[in-house]
Amino acid sequence: MIDLRSDTVTQPTEAMLESMREATLGDDSRDGDPTVMKLEQLAAERMGKEAGAFMPSGTMANLVAMLTHAQRGGEVLIDEGSHTLNAELGGIAAVAGLFYRGIPGRRGAMAIEALREAVRPTLRNQMGTAIIWMENTHNRAGGAALPLDHMQAVYTLARENAVPVHLDGARIFNAAAALKTEAAQVAQHADSVCFCVSKGLSAPVGSVLCGANAFIERARAFRRMVGGNMRQAGPLAAAGIVALETMVDRLVEDHRTAKRLAEGLHRIDSSLVDPREVDTNLVRVEVGKSDRRAGQWSADLKQKGILVSPCALYALRFVTHRHIGEAEIDATVGAFGELWHRT
Repeated sequence: MIDLRSDTVTQPTEAMLESMREATLGDDSRDGDPTVMKLEQLAAERMGKEAGAFMPSGTMANLVAMLTHAQRGGEVLIDEGSHTLNAELGGIAAVAGLFYRGIPGRRGAMAIEALREAVRPTLRNQMGTAIIWMENTHNRAGGAALPLDHMQAVYTLARENAVPVHLDGARIFNAAAALKTEAAQVAQHADSVCFCVSKGLSAPVGSVLCGANAFIERARAFRRMVGGNMRQAGPLAAAGIVALETMVDRLVEDHRTAKRLAEGLHRIDSSLVDPREVDTNLVRVEVGKSDRRAGQWSADLKQKGILVSPCALYALRFVTHRHIGEAEIDATVGAFGELWHRT
């Protein structure tokens, strides 16, 4: 099977497996573990922050960021198409006790004037803005990389109103590669940031939340609250270290294969995807012209050996990663073309 459902399907490298076998086995929940601490320090350095906390998932890292930044009842200003609103099962309200306001925008970038109008203070008759939230790359916008000048404008607005900014940077290294900069230059426009080592970086498990020392110390308490403390986490952290040290530079290869996929599908029908809007390793494909829902497309492609996920009623999400090369892309385009011409 050619698995294009997500870059989370990547398998650890041999170097990762070897590092896992040799990792320390301290109790990260109790006394701390040297390997985990090394990963947290390395992650913080890559993000340009003071400290980091290793967590099982990006969803948990986002949730802990909310709990750490905000008091219950506050409002999170967030792009209306964000992963946090659409795929994290309501933790923003159900667990963190926060309200949210979806801000319209384009390709994941919130409209600055709409954001400015939405910011409000805490008064006797209203709970004010608790957090401003960004996502880079932006999942539902087809892996779009937010421009740095947009991020700077959001961060400046937030600072003017004394509101913290969190960056869901699950694929921040993909964003940095697309923007031709370092991840720290992306993360500088937020007070806290999290990223995954388990996506294109190919480690098996984990995300790291980074921020100021005091923020991370408080975040550790909330990590424990939501069940994120791990015991002998050294082997997982060891794979994360190898991921950061060896897998970042190769992400541009995934961007090239994603562009190849987009160009191939565009040749089939220009309504499917605009290759100019493919920034990173995600390709959002609109199948509405076929009058067949994305779920049916996913099932039909599976019969041809292609795994892909619906991301809307009439849209599919293809995700490239290190197990996908030109041969897999060409096979996918060929299979898709056969199905398209049957409609």
